Amino acid sequence: MASKFIALPKGVSEKTFEAAIAEFRSILGQDSVLVTAEQLAPYIKTMMPVPDADHTPSAALQATTVEQIQKIVAVCNKYTVPIWMISTGRNFGYGSAAPAERGQVVLDLKRMNRILEVDPDLCFALVEPGVTYKQLYDYIQEHKYPLWLSCPAPSAIAGPTGNTLDRGVGYTPYGEHFLFACGMEVVLANGEVLRTGMGSLPKSNTWQVFKWGYGPYLDGIFTQSNYGIVTKFGFWLMPAPPAFKPFVIQYENEDDIVEIVETIRPLRISGVIPNAIVIAHALYEAPTKAKRSDYVTGTGAITDDAVRQIMKDHKLGAWNVYAALYGTQEQIDVNWKIVTDSFSKSGKAKILTEQEAADDPAFQYRAALMRGDMTLKEFSLYNWRGGGGSMWFAPVSQARGSETLKQMAMTKRILGKYGLDYSGEFIVGMRDMHHIVDVLYDKTDPAMTKAAYQCFDELLTEFSNEGYGTYRVNTAFMDKVAHTYGPVQRHVHKTLKEALDPNGILAPGKSGIR
Repeated sequence: MASKFIALPKGVSEKTFEAAIAEFRSILGQDSVLVTAEQLAPYIKTMMPVPDADHTPSAALQATTVEQIQKIVAVCNKYTVPIWMISTGRNFGYGSAAPAERGQVVLDLKRMNRILEVDPDLCFALVEPGVTYKQLYDYIQEHKYPLWLSCPAPSAIAGPTGNTLDRGVGYTPYGEHFLFACGMEVVLANGEVLRTGMGSLPKSNTWQVFKWGYGPYLDGIFTQSNYGIVTKFGFWLMPAPPAFKPFVIQYENEDDIVEIVETIRPLRISGVIPNAIVIAHALYEAPTKAKRSDYVTGTGAITDDAVRQIMKDHKLGAWNVYAALYGTQEQIDVNWKIVTDSFSKSGKAKILTEQEAADDPAFQYRAALMRGDMTLKEFSLYNWRGGGGSMWFAPVSQARGSETLKQMAMTKRILGKYGLDYSGEFIVGMRDMHHIVDVLYDKTDPAMTKAAYQCFDELLTEFSNEGYGTYRVNTAFMDKVAHTYGPVQRHVHKTLKEALDPNGILAPGKSGIR
């Protein structure tokens, strides 16, 4: 007999699940409990090279209050129904809105979208998980607050809660997002509500200004984990600087990456350049101006000759270094001289300011990100090859030129083996680099989809063997990445899980934790 549901939670019978759905409806109302294939379509489609059926949810719950979430987790514990929590539900290239495992119930928090507080003097915000960067940006603009956001590349549709909880990054001086988080409200698996840090103190007015509170610092365990459901999130905002100077520095050869990083590192560590610097490869920037089919057809990775032609046609460097200066004009003038003197020593750098690069679409969207403006331009990447396949590969290295060259060579070799292009950038933090590579493929092509899976698996294997840890990954490869960090860390994660969620109802499989 055909089931009433398009999927069922692992180990839960249809009769039991039907009883759980009835209780969910009594909590949320009929229209906020989604079970049909049509209703669940937004929660099914992924960009990963695995069957979407592997990540099909059994239902989706659209909660609006903390009290509803408390009642939902009680039902989940009663029937051992697992839920997969999402905030805005975008997460493109990392799993989208689909759960980690087939049959999990999606707990969709996008309707919890109140901006609870923005303080223009102390420069902080307190929001619910469904608030998007665009919503908060508009709020700040409407109130004429002199504050800037720090956003990930798809800024307009992403949200600060989800991005920070997955330890995403941005491009202003506040770009290490979790570093600027301050205070969370969390519904635990037993229904209790925890306010971290100073929020646990009755009548506290320092919840969003002092991170630590008293005793062990807890906020970190609720990032990239399944230990609780974050329902309020506090974070610091950047005061709008009196002046802002974005710039791009282009280099013509791939092996110039060594010089680039060796030049950048002291400028970042000393704070001369205060924001996360992006070193974008030509093929990462090319989709803002061209399509792959304009230069190459057929199978195999794009050729070096084609990349050179793209660079020539669209005025790109092999590497395009994006950064900015912030502060008073006097501060910027002093630091600009230090920057230009540092990059000019070898004679290889082509330094362009806003005046020279203002009409360049790649520069426009990079400059927007570095001042916290809204943009969706990076989604041009998905038009490069087409076919809807994308996985972000994100290993970390020290900020050393030799490390960068080694990682790029490894990545290009493995991608080329499977006929895929290198579309990558390095984001230079204070002492580390995030190496961000979009593994783009045509998901409508079964052979390419199989190759993309094998390619990504090999990237993770080879990089971990070389000691390069991946800091974030899509849901299809979470177990593999967790394994690379060793048995002791996994045991600690499991111990915390068993203590906080003994029935295993919260996002089983998240970050490899069950």
